[in-house]
Amino acid sequence: MKKWNMIIDVAECTNCNLCTLAAMDEYVGNDWPGYSKPMPKHGHKWINILQKERGQVPMIDIAYAPTMCNHCDDAPCVAKGGGAVKKRDDGIVLIDPVKAKGRKDLVDACPYGHIWWNEEHQVPQAWTFDAHLIDQGWQQTRGQQSCPTGAMRSICVEDGEMARMARDEGLEVMRGELGTRPRVYYRNLWRYATCFIGGSVSAEANGVVDCVEGASVRLLQNGKVVAETASDNYGDFKFDKLGEDSGAYTVEITQGGKKKTVEARLGVSINLGEIRL
Repeated sequence: MKKWNMIIDVAECTNCNLCTLAAMDEYVGNDWPGYSKPMPKHGHKWINILQKERGQVPMIDIAYAPTMCNHCDDAPCVAKGGGAVKKRDDGIVLIDPVKAKGRKDLVDACPYGHIWWNEEHQVPQAWTFDAHLIDQGWQQTRGQQSCPTGAMRSICVEDGEMARMARDEGLEVMRGELGTRPRVYYRNLWRYATCFIGGSVSAEANGVVDCVEGASVRLLQNGKVVAETASDNYGDFKFDKLGEDSGAYTVEITQGGKKKTVEARLGVSINLGEIRL
């Protein structure tokens, strides 16, 4: 059976928040019987855009990762709900606004923090994948419809086809180690989830300091080379897609018979700054 999935491209999200606003426009003040009670005007972000800055000036970048209910296949909220939360055959997870009344305990059931407590109506709430619209024949969620860069794409395919797409296109899920089997996939998640070590190579000649293009730069960990690159025409180099808190590294730079090594300990992304040969 075909099931709904969401694909989000982190590289295309600009933090415009139109998806967040579209969700609010759809749910704030609107009661959708069988799907959700009205969303509060303040306090809830059913689509929440996470932000991460990497590095230090002048070598710095920023990534935005829209997050929402993952409609997990092994959803902890379904397991804890006792019938108050159901997993539909099309993959969508819904919190029943009647059966879940008073179940504030379900907020903590989500390890991603995507269930919100509605104090006015005394119900837990999460993004419904716009199921009330899907059931009317919509092929896009409000978030996808409002996204100006095409960063969001909702698709309804067989599980085997989704697995193939994830494999072929390098799609990942957020915090896959939790084992909940999310149905929200990310392209270019490394821009949010990983770190880099970078710097700029320079040298002095005839009293003039200038950047060094084409210097050989190697990244070593525990004595083994894990990556190699060359400095660009500005002398810059960057080793990306490294794990946070992955420990000690050595950066080894060679050019024209000159060699220099710099030690680095990676917690979050590091700009080593100017490295003079």
